Amino acid sequence: MADFLLVHGSCHGAWCWRDLIPELTTFGHTARAIDLPSHGSDPTPISNVTLDSCRDAILNASTPETIILGHSWGGYPVSAATETSPAAMRAIVFLCAYVPQSGLSMIEMRKRAPRQLIGDAVEKSADGLSYSVLPDRVHDLFYHDCPRSVVAYALGRLCPQAIAPQATPLTIGKNFAQVPKAYIRTTDDRTVPTEYQAEMAQCAKPGLRLTIDSSHSPFFSHPEHLAGLLHQISEHV
Repeated sequence: MADFLLVHGSCHGAWCWRDLIPELTTFGHTARAIDLPSHGSDPTPISNVTLDSCRDAILNASTPETIILGHSWGGYPVSAATETSPAAMRAIVFLCAYVPQSGLSMIEMRKRAPRQLIGDAVEKSADGLSYSVLPDRVHDLFYHDCPRSVVAYALGRLCPQAIAPQATPLTIGKNFAQVPKAYIRTTDDRTVPTEYQAEMAQCAKPGLRLTIDSSHSPFFSHPEHLAGLLHQISEHV
């Protein structure tokens, strides 16, 4: 059985894995979720959040037997953790996530996508340090195939996203290359274009490139199916 560490994406927190964790435990796995700096219950001021601090939060929670899953933006700090300490995890899984091209920031990666889906759905803070998702866009952007109760649950928990770590270039090399990787592509995604995900999924071996017919939030829309895919991955990494 596997130990999963779940890393959230922009504006989210450990709370978003509420429905997936119990599904993973039905397979006999252990599953844990963390709040990245300034998210959820983490008290770090937005002005102090860096890509390195996000990376360190992941490394502090990982063990050599851990499979680390990064959702969306979470793919970046997970990749940074892999490059810094490849022995600190068993494998990594990208869930509709950004896979870094060496030397590029996540913002630069997003701009390279064939379609831009989120530009008019976010608002930058007055101090320019963070952005938030407009409340009336949350449903269509993240949760259009999720139960109605999910939107209310999420709206009370979504938080501003620090811009600095997403604007920081990441260099990856041989350490990143040596860690086993899987990619789960969401085919009905309105945040990260699914065809762009297919391109980024090339980081994984063919048998570890999986798909799920879901929005950007399969942990809410299809938690049982997602847990099954993760179980499948755990048997091959």
